[in-house]
Parts: sequence; C-alpha cells; structure tokens
Amino acid sequence: MDLTVWRAFVTVCRVGSLSAAAAELNHTQSAVSRQIAGLERQLGVPLVERHARGVRPTPAGEVFRRHALATLDEADRAVRAVRDVRDGVCDRPLAIGATPSLAAGIVPEAVQGLLKRAGSIRWSLLPGLSEQLHSRVIAGDLDIAVVTDAPPGLAVDPRVERRFLGLDEMVVVLPAGHPQAGHGPVRIQVLADQTWAEDNDGSAALLRQHAARAGVSARIDLTAADLPGKLALVATGHAIALIPGVLTSALRADVTAVGLVDPPTRGIYTITPRRDAHPSATPLLELLATAFASIRPAQAAHRTGSTNDHAPAQLHDAITDS
Repeated sequence: MDLTVWRAFVTVCRVGSLSAAAAELNHTQSAVSRQIAGLERQLGVPLVERHARGVRPTPAGEVFRRHALATLDEADRAVRAVRDVRDGVCDRPLAIGATPSLAAGIVPEAVQGLLKRAGSIRWSLLPGLSEQLHSRVIAGDLDIAVVTDAPPGLAVDPRVERRFLGLDEMVVVLPAGHPQAGHGPVRIQVLADQTWAEDNDGSAALLRQHAARAGVSARIDLTAADLPGKLALVATGHAIALIPGVLTSALRADVTAVGLVDPPTRGIYTITPRRDAHPSATPLLELLATAFASIRPAQAAHRTGSTNDHAPAQLHDAITDS
C-alpha cells in the first residue's frame, strides 16, 4: 500500500473534512476522495462516513487510523535518521514539551543542569496542554513532556512511560493591597465572596472542587485569555485567582501568593515514548525531579503562613495550562 494514501486518510480523520485535508496536503478534494475510496477497496471495508459537519472514521476506520499513524510515525523517523546521517548530524535535538506553568519554571532549570552536565546539546521547548503534549509524544514529535493530571486528567497509554514527580499545591494570588495579603494559609470560606478570575477549565475545576468540599462556592465571574491576563486582573484589583504553586517564584511584583488550608493539588508527571528514547531523556528526568523537589520549601512556607517578597520577574509566554 502507498503510504501517501495512508497519510491522506490519517489527515482526513484528524481534520474531519475532505476539503480541509486536501488543502493541507496541497491536493484537490477529488484526488483525496479517490485515495480514500481506493484504500477502502483494498481493505474491503468502509473507512469513513459522512455526518453533518464533515466526515469521521467508521469503527474499522478508527482501528486502521491508529495503526496507520504508528506506521507513518515510524516511517518519518526513518527518513529523519537517514537525512541526519547524510548531513553528518549524529546527535538529534532533544525535543521537550511542557505545560506553560512548568515551561516557565522547573523545565528551564532542569535543562540548565543538563547542559552543565553534558555540554552542548541542541534542544527545543514546546509549551502546550497536557493532552496535546501526550499526542505529540506518541507522534514522535517530542522526546519528553512534563504534564499534569489536572482535569480532565491524563490518559492511560501503553505507548508511553509515565513517571510521577510529585504534587503541586495550588495557591491563591491576591492584589498586593488585599486584606489577606501577607497572611496565610487561609480557608477558602474567607475568600468565597470574592470575585475569581480563571483562564482554563482545569484550574476552574480544581477551584470549584476545593470550594465544594468546604461547603461554599467560588464565583468565577471573570475569564482571562491566558495566565498573564489572569494575573493582570488580580494586580488591578478586579479579582483573585488560583494558580499553580510552581509559579510563585515567577510572579509579577504587584501580586502576592497566599497558601490555602488543605490546598487543591495536581500531580506532575513526565511522559516519554517507550521506543526510540533520546539518550538525554533519562538524565533530564532526574534533573526534573530535583528541580521539582527544590520548590517544596516555598510550598511549605505558604502552608505555615511565611511569605517572601517575590522577585519582580514578569511571567511571559504562559498560556492556558492543564
């Protein structure tokens, strides 16, 4: 079978449209349609079905899609490996993915340690949501991803190796002049009548669950496009917000983080492919565990009510986090 046809089928399934797949592949819609029809004749079973918004794989098509995707990923890796040999490139870049809060914190610290230990290594960093990063690891685009189990949680997938780094305690971020600033930890009941801002569903779910356990509700009246927008709403006194504890050392100077009593937590994990592991992935795993462990004293300080002035570092580039 022609892998070009397999690639067309996988693209159609991903975008859910023959016309959109044709545009992405730089083919005509009729050509893509003929490719799918020919593949169905070869396999003797319908692979796609039409619905109101486009097309989707049939049950048989979904089974074939998973195997086709794995085959195409392996073929792409083979092509990249041959080109590396042709071009005299012996060390492939280390591709790292991380949720934005982790990309802004422990990942750069761990990579710094890796470079000090191993010398010059080509590497890249891709921020994204946990689900997106998981898919990129499976596709072979990432050698390692640092993700969280915040709602909706992490998928169980035998194709990846998952390692637990620890629990990240969520904290509340307040305007610098807020009555509770400099105090803590606080009970969620004290803040229940406040206006809350959120920028993603995972954090909002953690906040609602924490409030519900305490018998109150949190009024999430403001929605920000991203984490910097959420912090701006807090800094200007419009709201308070829940943020990951790993970000407390990178907050802007006009907000203050305060711990919660019995805070909501999210698990931090690394995921790596079970096959074709990058040689630098294992030492990076160790350094990530060390970097995450180093934030524990700061989280303990929030639990005991001790607060420190935050460095005036601005948190840029962080977007919705899972």
